[in-house]
Amino acid sequence: MRKSLPFALSKDRSFFDSLGDWMGDVLYDELPEKGFECRDEQIFMAYQIEQALKEKNVLFAEAGVGTGKTIAYLLPAISYARYTGKPALIACADETLIDQLVKEGGDIYKLQKTLGLEIDVRLAKSRDQYLCLKRFEEAEKVESDEWIDDISFSIPDGVYAQGSMIAIHPYGERSNYPTVSDEDWQKVNYNSIMQCSVCDLRNRCGQTLHRSHYRKSTDLVICSQDFLMEHLATKESREREGQLALLPEVSMMVLDEGHLLEYAAQKAMTYKVQATTIVQLLERLMVDGVRERTLYAMEKLQDDHELFFDQLRDDIVASDEDRKRINKSKTLLAYGKQLIHDVEVLMEEFVFESEMYMIPEYELNMAEEYLEQYEASLRIFIAQGDAVDWLEETDGEETLVIMPRLITEVLAEKLFSKKLPIVFSSATLSVNKDFSYIAYSLGIKESQSFSVPSPFDYEEVMKIYLHELDQHAKTARVQQLLRDGEQTLILFKSKQAMLKFKADLPLMERMHVAFEGDRELSAIVRDFQQGIVKTLCSYHLWEGLDLPEEALTRVIIYDLPFPPQDPLFDAKRTFAENPFEEVELPFMQLRLQQGMGRLIRTSNDHGDIHILLNEEEQKQRAAFENILAVAPEIK
Repeated sequence: MRKSLPFALSKDRSFFDSLGDWMGDVLYDELPEKGFECRDEQIFMAYQIEQALKEKNVLFAEAGVGTGKTIAYLLPAISYARYTGKPALIACADETLIDQLVKEGGDIYKLQKTLGLEIDVRLAKSRDQYLCLKRFEEAEKVESDEWIDDISFSIPDGVYAQGSMIAIHPYGERSNYPTVSDEDWQKVNYNSIMQCSVCDLRNRCGQTLHRSHYRKSTDLVICSQDFLMEHLATKESREREGQLALLPEVSMMVLDEGHLLEYAAQKAMTYKVQATTIVQLLERLMVDGVRERTLYAMEKLQDDHELFFDQLRDDIVASDEDRKRINKSKTLLAYGKQLIHDVEVLMEEFVFESEMYMIPEYELNMAEEYLEQYEASLRIFIAQGDAVDWLEETDGEETLVIMPRLITEVLAEKLFSKKLPIVFSSATLSVNKDFSYIAYSLGIKESQSFSVPSPFDYEEVMKIYLHELDQHAKTARVQQLLRDGEQTLILFKSKQAMLKFKADLPLMERMHVAFEGDRELSAIVRDFQQGIVKTLCSYHLWEGLDLPEEALTRVIIYDLPFPPQDPLFDAKRTFAENPFEEVELPFMQLRLQQGMGRLIRTSNDHGDIHILLNEEEQKQRAAFENILAVAPEIK
């Protein structure tokens, strides 16, 4: 049901005139009367967003920490949603930040309570954030630990009962299982192999129930940027197959921490081929009654796939990076061509099998769809064209990743050509007020932009210390800093760097530190905020984490967050005239600003930032000292 606007419309004034008057009343009068600060920067941002809505433009809204960005975009977004009859979409950097936005005491909660405004806000989480009943049933056969029982007890009784699902509420979100580790969750969650369209449990699946729920939102749909990009990447194919798109039609978008959109787009447009997936998939089809020709074709594909991955491992360039470069040998390319032939032969055999009904329809359809993507991936891989590829570990398994080199044209076509108002909101979108880096990275040719500073007096509330030391001495320096028991966030440039620190930390001290990945991240963040955990180590939480006052009083930057020396960034460097100036430096500066921005979130916050610099990092002091909020002290 369409909701009424939070203000009255009249015949002699446009919607935007009335919106401007209402926002002025709220920001200048109503909110300050109820204890909110009247911030000029926040008011300026709200009116800039109103103008972007009016002109249906892309807006880069860079507003410093403490501006009140969320309220500045919520007021026009909710009003515009009700005016157009379509919800506004807020896309956050990751799933953890979604929970931050809707938590009790957050900005949406405050607006509802303060203005008496009933806001219809619904979450649309990425598909891998939901339990897959099919995978859970498989895992339950082999897993005996307590975590599998916890999930089993959480599934509503009516899911497996005959009859209507109307009484079953959405269930099965990752955040419902805070004690389950990421490693265990990846055994039971949705993954890209699962073919929901042919699953006999799809109408009883928590993911389906959630999707039906959030599509009915009248005000706000909140998702991750990964999910937004997956929606755009699959929209046309889903509609061709008679399925609804993952997200509903929206009136406008807010990209919170929008500087990360490029990486979400790249992730959504990648092909992945895993070492054991196809072997396991085909083994499930080898049931009694399958024709001998089909069995032989499946075994041939399995054998050649294993040969391909054996050769792939031999062709890897040794490095410490998560993404491993591949020197494609003639042998590897020959195996790739053979695999394409094997798939074509097997698909022909499947035509006959489908008429004999010996293989369950779901299993056969799942295998056919997977093999189509598998073949497409290999064709791109052996073509030696503009794609970027590497080997990495995904969900505990060796994975060949193949990604388009440039995503700018795809974004221009699927997102920025739609005359849809799109607001990029972040404290760090520019380098010294220059927005060209982000605009160029996303292929945005026309946009509006503004930059307003933070209202805080950083000199009064924050100190920055630069620690000059050898790399091997960093762990000991962190141990020394942690002895005082301050609430400390330690940020690492990569997962690998964090795990190296974890391994170097003595076991007794490691027990008092929370590491990203040990449990569900938002659960770890809650324990940290409540002081149950004193130290939180992360490689993702450079942006969006909002822990006011005593919940966070120290941030340690363990290493300067330069981009990794991997195939993805190598491709960017190849296209740059000056790779350091155009790729390395702006990436590091933006990420460093984001990391430091975790400390001071409200006018009551205070604390220290410690940046650890080895000999190589010390040479880059001139490249980042000018973006520090206060003059640093050398330790």
